[in-house]
Amino acid sequence: MTSRTPPDDAHPYLRAASAGVRHHTRAWAPSDENPLRPADRLHLDVLHAHLTALHQLLDHLAENTRPPHPTAGRHLATAHTRLWQATSEVHSAFHLLPSNTAAQAEASACHPERLPEGPPVLTICQRHLAAGHSIRRKTTPTDLRPQTTACGR
Repeated sequence: MTSRTPPDDAHPYLRAASAGVRHHTRAWAPSDENPLRPADRLHLDVLHAHLTALHQLLDHLAENTRPPHPTAGRHLATAHTRLWQATSEVHSAFHLLPSNTAAQAEASACHPERLPEGPPVLTICQRHLAAGHSIRRKTTPTDLRPQTTACGR
């Protein structure tokens, strides 16, 4: 007979991913030996991959939670939509940042024998399009517009 996973051992990979994000946030914070620096394309690409994975997880959680708990499912669906908005903004920021070096440009050049999925600049777009297809099946264009508040604009 198999026993259930103890609560402190539940979802170890999700906890590890969260710990990794917290660690990176602390490491990225400015300090005396680590001055303030802007984001680069590599960081935004990795962050976009993380956000799209969270997007898929929230989608599954909302779908599975909605039938037995409709109100909780609606909140998860709303979080799913808001996360898509954040993911879309990270994707836009990625394309607004310049390539830093010739080496980075060479690394992003298309070499099908090395990168079967295409150059990295296209990988983020492919990932974004796949996630966008998922969100558009379940939401309306009105739902995807950013929410504004009375004091926001």
